[in-house]
Amino acid sequence: MNVSILYHLFLKSTGVSTDTRKIDPGNIFFALKGPNFNANEFAPKALEMGASVVVIDDPAYFIEDDDRYFIAEDSLRMLQQLANHHRHQLNIPIIGLTGSNGKTTSKELLNAVLKQKFKTVATVGNLNNQIGVPLTLLSIGKDAEIAIVEMGANKKGDIQELCEIAEPTHGFITNIGKAHLEGMGGPEGVLKTKTELYQHLRANNGTVFINSQDPILANMIKRFEKPILYPAKGDFCEVTFRGADPFVRFSVEGSDEVHLTALIGGYNFGNIATAITVGKFFGVPMDKAVEGIVSYRPSNMRSQLIEKRSNLIILDAYNANPSSMEVAIRTFGEMTGKKYKMIILGDMFELGDHAEAEHRRLGEIVSEYPIDKVCFTGSLIVSALEKAPKALYFPDPFSFRNWLEDSKLEDYLILIKGSRGMKLEGLVDFI
Repeated sequence: MNVSILYHLFLKSTGVSTDTRKIDPGNIFFALKGPNFNANEFAPKALEMGASVVVIDDPAYFIEDDDRYFIAEDSLRMLQQLANHHRHQLNIPIIGLTGSNGKTTSKELLNAVLKQKFKTVATVGNLNNQIGVPLTLLSIGKDAEIAIVEMGANKKGDIQELCEIAEPTHGFITNIGKAHLEGMGGPEGVLKTKTELYQHLRANNGTVFINSQDPILANMIKRFEKPILYPAKGDFCEVTFRGADPFVRFSVEGSDEVHLTALIGGYNFGNIATAITVGKFFGVPMDKAVEGIVSYRPSNMRSQLIEKRSNLIILDAYNANPSSMEVAIRTFGEMTGKKYKMIILGDMFELGDHAEAEHRRLGEIVSEYPIDKVCFTGSLIVSALEKAPKALYFPDPFSFRNWLEDSKLEDYLILIKGSRGMKLEGLVDFI
């Protein structure tokens, strides 16, 4: 089918959906296929729930005498083409961002800053892949003034593909670490994949924001004629780290020190500096930019603070890789404020041949700090016991629950971190 025809229908619709559990009346439903599902079979259900149009790519499910059915060669590709077509109707800055760690926090902080001056649209949750990016683009209305599009990658070429769909005009990389090593063929593959955003911006005369103090990203500065640098003195924007004990303190261009009350860890300073720099570039008054940062509250299991009785829990269980694990452990190791400290670590996924060594290293890092209780859970992290033999080990989070419930912890500072598939957030109710 022709994307122009579909776009005409899109303009009259209430939006798009790829999930029959989340269909609003008037939506266009895209039937996507995956390794374990074929949504083409749910097309009739989508229509029953109020969809105005269904886009399918399996002729076996096509009903010729029903003009609500549209058949495409590939429903996902059609969704991406529709999103790109819509993007071409938007004459606004599209800020693309990627990185191994901190993408979502950076996106949320940047949105908090930019919305002080502009009508913004930003990626919802973690919709940062080949399906999520098109959905984000299609959610951008005519009244939007700036869009922020988060881009994730599991394998080489992913960021390039997402750039071809979103065509960002501005962009930045949070950092480059050890994430998705299995799909990207090791650290060099991660570097190559993440910098595909830089390549796109360079080829299309886009604007790039680069942290001049990041040793890996700083090597990219010379590739651009006019990169926007931060946060050092003499850069476009000067943001100074003042400490994190545990909440971040910083100052901007000689201003008074800002004390945050919800964002912990020195590792978040780069995310803060990026948001403030991009805000300055787009003319957000500095006091308003800082106001946006101060108002931000972490959620969705990303350094989320939870109080339970006399315990303070840092729930950072949305995702994990060797880089984010190390910085989280080291940050936690320096924290004070409670009588006791406990750390709960789960498996890190998608590490391939690096899995055993990287989990073993977690045991080394944890052993550097005087933590009262160290707990490991999962099948991969058992390797960490070699370097931290006194740690408690539970094969899975379910076997962990009874021990937690019986322990009746009091006055503990607790870090919970692991990959999304471990679902460690389920432990909170038992503490």
